[in-house]
Amino acid sequence: MKKEKSRNIFSGSIGFVLAAAGSAVGLGNIWRFPYLAAKDGGGLFLVVYLVLALTFGFTLLTSEIAIGRKTKQSPLTAYGKIHGKWGFLGALASLVPVIIMPYYCVIGGWVVKYFLAYLTGTGSVTASDGYFTGFITGDWQPVLLMVIFLFVVAFIIFRGVNKGIESFSKILMPVLLLLVVGIAVFSLTIHYEDEAGVTRTGLEGFQIYVIPNLDQMTVKGFFTVLLDAMGQLFFSLSVAMGIMVAYGSYVGDDINLIRSINQIELFDTAVAFLAGVMIIPAVYTFMGREGMAASGPSLMFVSLPQVFRAMGGVGNLVGGLFFAMVLFAALTSAVSVMEAVVSSLMDKFHMTRVKAAALETAIALVGGVIVCLGYNKLYFEFTLPNGATAQILDIMDYISNNCLMPLVAIGTCILIGWITGPDTVTKEVEKSGCRFGRKSLYIVMIRYIAPVLLVILLLKSLGILTVI
Repeated sequence: MKKEKSRNIFSGSIGFVLAAAGSAVGLGNIWRFPYLAAKDGGGLFLVVYLVLALTFGFTLLTSEIAIGRKTKQSPLTAYGKIHGKWGFLGALASLVPVIIMPYYCVIGGWVVKYFLAYLTGTGSVTASDGYFTGFITGDWQPVLLMVIFLFVVAFIIFRGVNKGIESFSKILMPVLLLLVVGIAVFSLTIHYEDEAGVTRTGLEGFQIYVIPNLDQMTVKGFFTVLLDAMGQLFFSLSVAMGIMVAYGSYVGDDINLIRSINQIELFDTAVAFLAGVMIIPAVYTFMGREGMAASGPSLMFVSLPQVFRAMGGVGNLVGGLFFAMVLFAALTSAVSVMEAVVSSLMDKFHMTRVKAAALETAIALVGGVIVCLGYNKLYFEFTLPNGATAQILDIMDYISNNCLMPLVAIGTCILIGWITGPDTVTKEVEKSGCRFGRKSLYIVMIRYIAPVLLVILLLKSLGILTVI
C-alpha cells in the first residue's frame, strides 16, 4: 500500500490528456492516415474511421486506462493484478514497446536529419534522387542521429512523470497543434500549373480527401476500408502496447475518466484529420493523383521533399515547419513508448527510475544500431506472411503491430468481457462520480463486436484470411 501512495500521478486532467494525446499523435497519424484516406475512398475512410474511433477505439482506450488506474500498476504487472492467471497478457503488452522503441528512434533520427537540412536552408537537396536511400544506407550518420534522438527521449523519462513527461507535453503539444493547423491552412491555399498546362489547387485535393468515392465499391472493398481504419486506430490511439495502462496508472482517482478519454479521442482524431489536410492537397497539387499512392517513409522522406521543392522559395520554410512538427510528434510518442517499458521495470523488479531508464536506453541503443545496420552491413530481404518484402525494421514492425498488438487487444477483450466482467472497468470509470455515457455500447463492444473484428484483423495480418 505504501508503494501505491508514493506513486507519481499527473497533476490534473490537462496533464494527463496532453501526455496521452502526445502519445497518440505520432508518425502513424502523419504518414499512414493520409495514405489510407487517399487509397480507401477519401471521405468513406474518414466516416468509417470516425465511427470506429467512437466505438472500437473508445472501448480499447477506456479498458486500458481503467486497468492502469484501478491497479496503479504498469502493463507488465497490471494484468496479473486484474486476474492472477492473466499475467502473461501483461508480458505480451510490455514486449510491444520493447520492440518498437529501437526502430522508432531510428526513424526519429531520420526526422532529425531532414529537420536540420531545412533549418540550415538546404532542404531542396533532400528532394534529389537517391538522397534518402543514400542517407539510410550510410555507415555512421543514421546511428549518430538515432543516438541523439534516443538520448533526448531518455532525458525526459529520467526527469519523471511530472517534471519530465507532463511538463514536456504541456509545452510541446500546443506548439505541435499550432504547426499542424498552420500548415493545413497553407496547404489549402496553394495552386500549381504543370508542364502540360494543367492547373491543380489545394482545394481540389481537399475535395478528393473529404468527399466519399464509392465508384466500383464492393463488399470486399468496404471490408478492406474497415480493416484499414481499424488497424490505423492502433497507431492513432496507442492502444494494445501498454502505454495507456502505464499512463492510466498515473491518473488520480478524482479525475473524470470519460471526459478525459473523450478529449483524447477528439485531439487525436482532429490531428489525424488535419494531417490529411496538410499532406493530401499539397501532394495532389504538385504531383497529381499518382503522387498520392506513396505511404510510410517514402511519403515523408521522398514525396513531400519534392513537393516542398516545387513550392519554390517558400518551400524551405514550409518544409522546416513541417519537419519540426513531425519531430515533436515523434518525440511525444517515443516518450510514451519508453515510459511503458520503464514503468514496467520499476513495478516488476522494484528498480529506481534512473536504473530502469538506463537499462531501457541501453536496450534501445543496441536495437537501434542493429536496425541501422539493417540497411547496409546486415541488409537482407525477407517475405512476410502478408506478402510484403521486409528487412530488419519491417520485421520488427510486423511482429509488434501486426501480430502482438492484435493479440493483446483480443486478450484484453476476453479478460474484461468474459473473465472478470465489464464491471471491472465500468465501476472504475464511475467511481469518481462521473456518468458512463456509452456504458451499454462499451459492454456490447468489449464482449462481442471488438473481439470478432480483432480476430479478423489478426488473420488478415498473418496472411491466413485473404478473401478480404
